[in-house]
Amino acid sequence: MAHPAAPGRTLAVAVRDPEWVTVNVGGSPMRMFVVRPAGAGPHPGLLVGQEAFGVNAHIRDVTTRFAGQGFVAVAPELFHRTGTGVEGRYDDFASMQPHMAGLTPGGLAADLHATHGWLTAQGDVDAARTAVIGYCMGGRAAFLANAELPVRAAVSYYGGGIAQQLLGRVPDLHAPQLMFWGGLDTHIPPEQHRAIDDALRAAGKPYTTVEFGEGDHGFFCDARPSFNPDVAAEAWALTLAFFRRTLGL
Repeated sequence: MAHPAAPGRTLAVAVRDPEWVTVNVGGSPMRMFVVRPAGAGPHPGLLVGQEAFGVNAHIRDVTTRFAGQGFVAVAPELFHRTGTGVEGRYDDFASMQPHMAGLTPGGLAADLHATHGWLTAQGDVDAARTAVIGYCMGGRAAFLANAELPVRAAVSYYGGGIAQQLLGRVPDLHAPQLMFWGGLDTHIPPEQHRAIDDALRAAGKPYTTVEFGEGDHGFFCDARPSFNPDVAAEAWALTLAFFRRTLGL
């Protein structure tokens, strides 16, 4: 159930009814959840990366919140190769592991390119002002998107696997990178944050790292027991400030 303290649920602008659209990625149909501001635009575009639990009610809600901030926001179903409409429960990660295993780095890059290509072709999107954000598994996807796509900004919330899989892509980053971590998160230990920071610093890339000492993994997700409303509200405010700066909103 949605938590009343979740930030951004009071929309700054009116939005249109959500829709599902489908694109083809290497012969596999990939559905995408799309929410647009009601105004004519052009609007900045935002790619929203799902958690390991699919484009579920929480990710759809977050996508809507960003549309309410003026973005044409799109959340692709990254598990399309292993199913359509794949969603899992937060207390049953094991059921999502086959879908996680089916998501290869090359496949994920193809998904990101297809989503960005669709987004920038929309008549109500300013193709020069696109960004990406992601949570958990989607945080890693957002980091990869920064290396693969000409985005203006990238935000990763507790993106597991970046230190193990993507440090070699740091020289390819196109845009400023904002990263949020939880100090209580035992899934992503501090030495991984430091390794990412060191690689970004060595490559001369613009980045910001924020660690919330009282935040656990999933602190932004109001459908999880680890939801921390105070930390989530601060992260939300910092995210919007980052987008205002990098996208010139």
